Amino acid sequence: MPLPERLGSHLKRAEQALSAAKQAALKPAHLTVSQYAALLHLSQSPGISAAALARACAVTPPTMNTVLKNLQENGLIERTPHEWHKNILETRLTEKGERVLAEGDVRAVEVERALAAEFSPQERETLIALLGRCTAFLQSARPTEPRRRPG
Repeated sequence: MPLPERLGSHLKRAEQALSAAKQAALKPAHLTVSQYAALLHLSQSPGISAAALARACAVTPPTMNTVLKNLQENGLIERTPHEWHKNILETRLTEKGERVLAEGDVRAVEVERALAAEFSPQERETLIALLGRCTAFLQSARPTEPRRRPG
């Protein structure tokens, strides 16, 4: 059981539970959560570089390269040299990739909708605002000296 004052453990448990639920939902589509995220971002930004895709999916470039290699081996994406920058590979969905993404997206959206249904509209707005504050603080936070507890 996480300690009540340790918000990080609560956030991590929620993230892990969401990831596990999506992983289970995506399994019939033969996708991992990372592969799904990459396909989703590629559908929105065709031709995006692997480095930009890694940033969009919040993974390291080596992790993204592995994800892309697997997607390419499964015929879900194609990678071609950029017209002017031959060192950059542009990545796009194949027709098969579009079909698999569509199937996976239906399943992932079901998880998101079921989660959203657990909250009233006001609670969802509050949760989104609070998570946004967490993200903003953590992205701008600098390491500080630990505060001494009274007493």
